[in-house]
Amino acid sequence: MTRRAQRKGLGNGFTLIELVITVAIVAILALGLLPLTQLAVQRAKESELRAALRDIRTAIDEYKRATNRKRIVKSADESGYPPNLDVLVEGVPDMTSPEERMIYFMRRIPRDPFFEDDTVPAPATWGLRSYQSPPDNPYEGDDVFDVYSRSDGVGLNGVPYREW
Repeated sequence: MTRRAQRKGLGNGFTLIELVITVAIVAILALGLLPLTQLAVQRAKESELRAALRDIRTAIDEYKRATNRKRIVKSADESGYPPNLDVLVEGVPDMTSPEERMIYFMRRIPRDPFFEDDTVPAPATWGLRSYQSPPDNPYEGDDVFDVYSRSDGVGLNGVPYREW
C-alpha cells in the first residue's frame, strides 16, 4: 500500500478534537435550553393550578346557590357552604326532587399541582378557608368557603400561590 493510499484512508473519519468541539457545542446548547424547559414546566403547573382553583371555587359557589334555592337542607346556624370538599363529589340529596335525586357538583377533586406528596388524597392537598375566617388569615372551620394552595412558591407574575 502506498503512502497516498494510507493517507486517503485516514482522512475519512473525524479527529478527536472535532468530536470534542461538537460535544461541547451540543452541551452549551442543552444548558441554554434547560431554563426554558423549567419555565415551561412552571407555566404548565401554574395553568393547572389556575384551572383547579376555578373548578373548585365554581363548585363551592354552585353548592351555595343550591342551598339558597332550598335544594339542599341546612339548619339555621349553618352558612350554606359545603362542610368539606368531598361532599362536592359524593353529592347531596335534592330536596326539590320527588325521588330525592342526588346533586353532584364535581366528578373529582383536582390535586394542587404544587403539593409534593403524591400519597396524600387530593382534597387534603388544598388549604381550606371557613366562612368565619378573615381573608388575610384563613383557617378551617365548619364549612368550606374558599380554597387556596399551600405552596410557599411565588408565581411568574410575582404573586404567591397562596394568594391566587
